[in-house]
Amino acid sequence: MSGVSAPELRLWAVPGIPEIGPGDDLAAQLGDALEADAAQHPDHALADGDVLAVTSKIVSKAEGRQVIAASREQAITDQTVRVVATRHHERGVTRIVENRLGLVMAAAGVDGSNAPDGTVLLLPEDPDRSARQLRQALTTRFGVTIGLIITDTAGRPWRNGLTDFTVGAAGLQVLEDLRGTTDTAGHRLEMTITAVADQLAAAAELVKGKANGLPLAVIRGAGRWVTEEDGPGATALIRPAAEDMFRLGTAEAFAAGYQTAGEGRPGESGPE
Repeated sequence: MSGVSAPELRLWAVPGIPEIGPGDDLAAQLGDALEADAAQHPDHALADGDVLAVTSKIVSKAEGRQVIAASREQAITDQTVRVVATRHHERGVTRIVENRLGLVMAAAGVDGSNAPDGTVLLLPEDPDRSARQLRQALTTRFGVTIGLIITDTAGRPWRNGLTDFTVGAAGLQVLEDLRGTTDTAGHRLEMTITAVADQLAAAAELVKGKANGLPLAVIRGAGRWVTEEDGPGATALIRPAAEDMFRLGTAEAFAAGYQTAGEGRPGESGPE
């Protein structure tokens, strides 16, 4: 199709963010790092339509969301509202649960990676609120309209490997509803709703990395999804329970079925 401009995304990680501790002014630290990076690379100066991807770990650290590692299992329990599945393995038991934020994750998102020795980190108490506050501070400082997402890492059903996804968002259209539009063949799209925020989070992780000490990335080229208002946040990405076709792990679903049918154990016949 001649004459049609092809979309382009550009991403880079921002160095220079120090170790964050409880009570630190995270917005100021991020702003200082962005300014220093722009001084070295003028084309990196924050611009209208940019999206910042901030790793949840540094938000949790600034908010003091850490507990001693010995309390990890209790912390998982405290953050759990529903057990989805449990799996026993040689190192113990992995719990897949729905946490207080409505996210279904291993260990409720309680994680020891990139945490101070002897501690584990909880997810931010309200990631959407944290995203709004960071966005407001950075928008005021730099005088530009940006989006901001807070990201974390999770596995995916039916797929190997981990990927980053969005747990908090502000100033971003997190979902793009394409239903009612047509594809290049003229077919009407009936089901397609794109998880824009999660796709941006996954892309940003490719430049941030898990062990590089780079918790902030800038995404340029996603301006068509950046909004003036904060928007609904990442909570809009959570599938309502009534629409969730896989609310339990396999073993848990079987157990629930047997209990509902009034059977004592697998293999017994239910009442006629």
